[in-house]
Amino acid sequence: MILLMGAGAPLARAQESEVIAGGEIEYQMHCAVCHGRDGRGDGIMVKYLTIQPSDLTRLSVKSRGEFPFWRVYSTIDGREDIAGHGNRSMPIWGARFKAETEGGGVAARATIAGRILGLVFYIRSIQER
Repeated sequence: MILLMGAGAPLARAQESEVIAGGEIEYQMHCAVCHGRDGRGDGIMVKYLTIQPSDLTRLSVKSRGEFPFWRVYSTIDGREDIAGHGNRSMPIWGARFKAETEGGGVAARATIAGRILGLVFYIRSIQER
């Protein structure tokens, strides 16, 4: 029984790696322009912004060593405002992803949630230790 319980660990790590890889693609397509290729807040659009983007690699450090998973999710989704974003100049990716997804049914909501979760898992993977 113990042998069977541990057998799924490599599969779980492989699946998490796949989710992170998908999140990295989303990140590079949608976030890197402001937050930088490595998440340090040094994207090519920085010179045009009045408020500098966050260094996404330090979110855990700023949260006393705990990655703020659901706060990051709701920020990307658009439910959490960021003071530095003023009038919400950071795109609300939940709304953007919804516009890209046909319909508004359960499948569309699941697709949107998956894309955002991929981003969050990727951002968690780039945290400074």
